[in-house]
Amino acid sequence: MRWSAGFTVLCVLCSGPPLLAQFKAGAALTDITPAKLPVIVNGGMRSRRADKINTRISARSLAVQNGDTTLVIVVADSCMLPRTLLDEVKSLASRRLSIPTEHILISATHAHSAPSSMGALGTDADLNYVRFLKAKLSDAIVAAVANLTPARVGFGKGNAADFTAVRRWIRRPDRVAEDPFGNATVRANMHAGKNLDDVTGESGPEDPDLSLISIQSLTGKPIAVLANFSMHYFSDRDISADYFGWFCEGFKNRVAAGTDFVAIMSHGCSGDVWRRDYTRPETWDAQQTIQGYTNGLLDIATRVYDKIDYETDAEVAMVERRMTLKYRVPDKQRLEWARGIVATMGNRLPETQPEIYAREQVLLNERQETEIVVQGLRIGDIGIATTPTETYAITGLRIKAASPFKHNMVIELANGGDGYIPPPEQHLFGGYNTWAARSAGLEVMAEPKIAEAGIALLEQIAGKPRRNTSLSHGYAAQAIAALEPAVYWRLNEFVGPVAVDVSGNNRDATYESHVTYYLEGPCSDAYCENQTNRAAMFVGGRLLSRISSVRDKYSVAMWVWNGMPNGARGVGGWLWSRDRNNGVTGYGDHLGIGGSSGNTGLLMFNHGTKGSNAIVGKTVIPRWTWQYVVLVRDVANVRLYLNGRLEAEGTAAADFPADLVEFCFGGRSDNSANWEGRLDEIAVFDRALTAAEIRTLIPHEKAK
Repeated sequence: MRWSAGFTVLCVLCSGPPLLAQFKAGAALTDITPAKLPVIVNGGMRSRRADKINTRISARSLAVQNGDTTLVIVVADSCMLPRTLLDEVKSLASRRLSIPTEHILISATHAHSAPSSMGALGTDADLNYVRFLKAKLSDAIVAAVANLTPARVGFGKGNAADFTAVRRWIRRPDRVAEDPFGNATVRANMHAGKNLDDVTGESGPEDPDLSLISIQSLTGKPIAVLANFSMHYFSDRDISADYFGWFCEGFKNRVAAGTDFVAIMSHGCSGDVWRRDYTRPETWDAQQTIQGYTNGLLDIATRVYDKIDYETDAEVAMVERRMTLKYRVPDKQRLEWARGIVATMGNRLPETQPEIYAREQVLLNERQETEIVVQGLRIGDIGIATTPTETYAITGLRIKAASPFKHNMVIELANGGDGYIPPPEQHLFGGYNTWAARSAGLEVMAEPKIAEAGIALLEQIAGKPRRNTSLSHGYAAQAIAALEPAVYWRLNEFVGPVAVDVSGNNRDATYESHVTYYLEGPCSDAYCENQTNRAAMFVGGRLLSRISSVRDKYSVAMWVWNGMPNGARGVGGWLWSRDRNNGVTGYGDHLGIGGSSGNTGLLMFNHGTKGSNAIVGKTVIPRWTWQYVVLVRDVANVRLYLNGRLEAEGTAAADFPADLVEFCFGGRSDNSANWEGRLDEIAVFDRALTAAEIRTLIPHEKAK
């Protein structure tokens, strides 16, 4: 008897105690290096051919079994693998082994130096290689199952933050670039951080987890390791397995050289990350070679491996969901433009960026929609979710945070190669990851649909609900709560539009559209317990709320991180307004940072429409640093604090109408010079805080 979800069932005999099923595992390495050269290589904008082999490429497979349930994971050195091909491979292997096709996971490493197995942008699939690969992938599945033996399993995780970083950066509002269709839509793009003067900050978070599932025999002999890491690729030469292959060979040499041990590196959510941290140019030389980069990862991995604990009674299960998603097809005007360009190309492949994207419009229009596969599987207390796409790091973090399992991985480009799926808000900023093509063509809501499917599948095989993803309250968060704010927004959401009020007063706020989420916030040790504090990145959008309890005595406290160079525009950026939305009246309050028009880099408070009566600070606020700002209004008296110290004070009329309850954060009420940067830990009090109370809000490390 077998449940459809793959749950292991215990056999109960009529006489005697139940017999526990035995956890088994097996692994295999299958060479998938092309036998005939040259081959087409994809992963770039244009097609190219390779006729040399730098490193062999492989399909590395792991089978796990408990009772009558067998699961197989295959990771192949390929840029992307189409679902149609993988469905054929699974069907072939299923006939050979009598394993359900939904119990097989096949993913690509995303090596940009491997033979082309599917068409993308200016490259077609190498059909000769595809036929060869189909048989080899089936062999890899069979070989792993043939090696099943009693085993034990364990999990470990290390922090490899120095080896991955966000490559998609937000461009300044005055530095917007053009897309291939001739429109100025590129507010964010890959590698824009090369010129730090052009950008305001990263568009999202990275995932630093280097995770390992270790499989050993019952006597401790290494059988396999399945690693998972979020870093796009390294760009090796000729035909190569990229850093994924270097890692696998290096790990084997360190752990079990000369044996049949199989190390596997799967691709974590890497759509918007790469190896170079543009905020730290001094580190670039340390990662000049693929060998040097990989050795650094291996140092972390081997330390993690040595500390792994194991269990021998791991339950295994696997479920999948197939969904039909729409493509973002061109409108009539764009389609006419695209067909005109394609017609001039004749039978040749595209060469220019407009030609590449014109052809993609025609192809998307022909296809309209596609089927995708999402899977969830478990090995003991380890949960693995899959996406068939180049998924942003925030999506992987979201799935892992919500998963009911103790340990988690997310493997991308699994069971298909359906291109980039930016979170919906990222589509507003344009850039290569969003331009409609087979490499980024799924509907705008594809990301939340895929993420939700992955979490739901993990719930199904765990038999329990998802975890709460809210941040824990460290001592600094508790200090804010102790002062009983009227509202407290931690801005730690994975998605909008709701910013949750954790004060207990149920005054949730609303994010406007041009905001991104879950970037690193200030003072993690103070605001969280064993977690990274998180913040929202404002890209011209605001946070809107109505706070009816505020009259003529109130305080506003928040962390601010300015992404704009001081003096880059007339006003550096408005942080907050209390005024009528979409306008500026003579009785509103406004807090910002001065720019080229005056008070450059200084805190600046205005009441009403005139700037000549501003209350101005005395300390220049550096770009890209966290600063704690508090505004206190005690009727006509106004005080500004920076990091707990009094910056400025003055007087301003307290002539607010009784119904002035609208608050705007991350911009002024009239959308003038809205904030370009991060905000976090916003608290509003319906009274004037004292200097002593404000000092209690400063985290220890900031107060030093």
